[in-house]
Amino acid sequence: MPKPSDTLWDLAIAEVEKRENPDDDVKQGEVWEKSILFMGNKNGGKTTIILRCLEREETPKPTLALEYTFGRRARRHNTPKDIAHFWELGGGTSLLELIRIPITSHNIRSFAVVLVLDLSKPNELWTTMENLLQVTRNHVNKILAKLEKTNPEVAAELKQKMRNNLQRDHPDYELVDPFPIPLVIIGSKYDIFHEFDSEMRKIISKTLRFVSHYYGASLVFTSKSEALLLKARVLINHLAFGYDKSKSVSVDPSKPLFIPAGLDSLSQIGPPPASDSDIGKMRANTPLELWKKVFEKTFPPKSSCDLQDTKDPAQDIQYAEYEVDVMRAQKNQELEQYKRNASKSWKEMDFDSD
Repeated sequence: MPKPSDTLWDLAIAEVEKRENPDDDVKQGEVWEKSILFMGNKNGGKTTIILRCLEREETPKPTLALEYTFGRRARRHNTPKDIAHFWELGGGTSLLELIRIPITSHNIRSFAVVLVLDLSKPNELWTTMENLLQVTRNHVNKILAKLEKTNPEVAAELKQKMRNNLQRDHPDYELVDPFPIPLVIIGSKYDIFHEFDSEMRKIISKTLRFVSHYYGASLVFTSKSEALLLKARVLINHLAFGYDKSKSVSVDPSKPLFIPAGLDSLSQIGPPPASDSDIGKMRANTPLELWKKVFEKTFPPKSSCDLQDTKDPAQDIQYAEYEVDVMRAQKNQELEQYKRNASKSWKEMDFDSD
């Protein structure tokens, strides 16, 4: 609240600080609650990243379906600890319908997504990214459509918040299509990716830079290296606990990328990595579609069916429970007997031939 004694200069400084630190509006002593959904390639390193963010020395286990944990941190000395809810979607792209469980109209204002893409599997990269982001975006847009009817101020605030990742005078302001909620894209397994041919690395890096900038997302490459995990933690801790946003940038394709949202540009990224004649032959309705075609020319995609996790979790020994397993075996026997009896009775039935 401005004071009568505030000069125009004081008010201008306060406005700039408010824009740079929008989360400072949280009242002193009020507990901040944020939620983050981690999703991406199966075995892409999501659990490892979560454990490092929460500073837990645990051995990562495979994620079954949708898992939840949380962390608590104090923003300042002698203040209540804020809470961050961490959700992790397992199974790659095989459990897309579970995305709607953690993201609701009640927490949409404080929700963010972290997409972890395995850099060592470029042929899965675009399909995984596209499927996960499309389903998430559709679900969030449905929530926003309802909010526009019930609480239009909140819906407008959310849309403007994502637009604010780019300054209005940024040359790409009208050319991008921001994701409806904060998004961080993490390229994992950089240690393996670093051994790729330099031209392959360049195509993957440029493509992910374009996608991240187009969606108004932050981008970071990481691995099990403590130094690289620390960079990922900086971006995630900003989303989860309001820690300072890093303003450092690394765009050198021979090094791990680190680009916070809004600090890249289409002119710096350059055109899609293909010849003018190849680009001229490609039919595309949007810049994103063009980049997809160029990327998939070098890295033909695996089909969605190939990416499905078909392993039955009920057969996984890490979830074994003797009493439950005995009962399940009994029910399976009963089901097989039912099938045999049903088959026999159908065969014995007389059907009219006319």
